[in-house]
Order: sequence, then C-alpha cells, then structure tokens
Amino acid sequence: MTRRRDAMIRPATAADIPTIARLIRMLAEYERLAHEVTFDEREIEAHLFGPRPAAEVVLAEAEGTPVGFALFFQSFSTFLGKPGIYLEDLFVLPEHRGGGHGKALLVHLAKLAVERGCGRLEWSVLDWNEPALGFYRKLGAKPMDEWTVHRLTGEALARLAQG
Repeated sequence: MTRRRDAMIRPATAADIPTIARLIRMLAEYERLAHEVTFDEREIEAHLFGPRPAAEVVLAEAEGTPVGFALFFQSFSTFLGKPGIYLEDLFVLPEHRGGGHGKALLVHLAKLAVERGCGRLEWSVLDWNEPALGFYRKLGAKPMDEWTVHRLTGEALARLAQG
C-alpha cells in the first residue's frame, strides 16, 4: 500500500466491483462518453478477478472512502524487449482533485513498473482534457504526438475476425 498525504492506494478486490463500476461510469460522464458504457458488472468481475485476470485495479482512498482508481494491464515493448504497464483509466472524484490522489496512483504504478522490470508506463489522454494534459506534463510525461491510436470494435472487429 502507498500513502500520499491523506491518500492511501490499495489493490481492489472483488468486493470493490460496485465501486469500480460507479467510478468507471463517473469517468465516462466526465469524458463525455457515457453513451459508450455497456459493461456488465459480472463480466468486469470475471475479467479482473477470475482465473486469468486481464487487468488490475488500484483504489485511492481518503479516510477509508474510495475517491479514485487506476485500471491497468501489462503491455510489451518489442523495441525495449521488456513488458510495460498500460494505464487504461485513471480517475479521481472532482471534489478530491488537487489532494495528491492522482499523483499517488501514478507513483504506485511507477513503483509497480520498476518492481516488475517494466520498460515503460504509458497511457492515452483525450486531446481536449487540458487539466489532465497539464498534470501529466508536470510529472515529466511526454506526448507521443507522432502516433495515432486505431481501434476495431463491434461489426468491424467481427468482420475482420472472419477473414
């Protein structure tokens, strides 16, 4: 567990699924993407805490109450020849921003990356999210402007899978 001011970072457990789901929905609202949230809590539980976890979650707590989360998974860099950590989501409740919780979550992930022999910690940020962009710049993160994320979902993914 990592402590930062009044922030405590701890690994999530299956009992935290309702909290994780609530925080994901709040993140989606903030990012103006609530219409894309279609998950089922049982599926999330299976993917996070089942026999082959696809991702991990840590929670930031203040006085025993969850106020933020980070969901991440292992990636791999062929150029470095090492694993990495990809941060899929980081969110702190608006009323708790500026209290060190976001930084504590990232410090925790950086420590995990170092402990696990990872070559990088990376994530994506929406172009319009200037508060997040500024926060990450202050931490020394560099934007990878020359890269464009591509995504296949739904019918396009199914069509490609059929060959």
